[in-house]
Amino acid sequence: MSQQNADLMKSLYEAFGKGDVPTVLGAMDPAIVWNEAEGFPYADKNPYVGPQAVLEGVFMRLGGEWDGFAVALEEVHDAGDVVVATGRYGGAYKKTGKKIHAQFAHVWKLRGGKVVSFQQYTDTLQVSKAVSG
Repeated sequence: MSQQNADLMKSLYEAFGKGDVPTVLGAMDPAIVWNEAEGFPYADKNPYVGPQAVLEGVFMRLGGEWDGFAVALEEVHDAGDVVVATGRYGGAYKKTGKKIHAQFAHVWKLRGGKVVSFQQYTDTLQVSKAVSG
């Protein structure tokens, strides 16, 4: 099952990159627990519980507040029901015009082919500097 989980996560990053948010949300368990990194601007409402909360609290904010926000996946590490993905965020914060090229690590937990939890780790200082100008 683990390789299936890693393949699923790769396909979800690809879908997100194409703007196919419904596919990403559809892979989430109805009770997903989503946590943004401590110090990240969207950690203000941690934890986000359920796909709708993730959509409104994270995805819509990213789309509304950033120009060209992108997630560049570098590696996916298969650990069975846990998948760790590493890569970089890119984009420019609309209010300041400041760009980021920030490292990230995402820890995903899956059960029965659905994502049940997410934990983000990233360069929050770089993001904070972009947001604050």
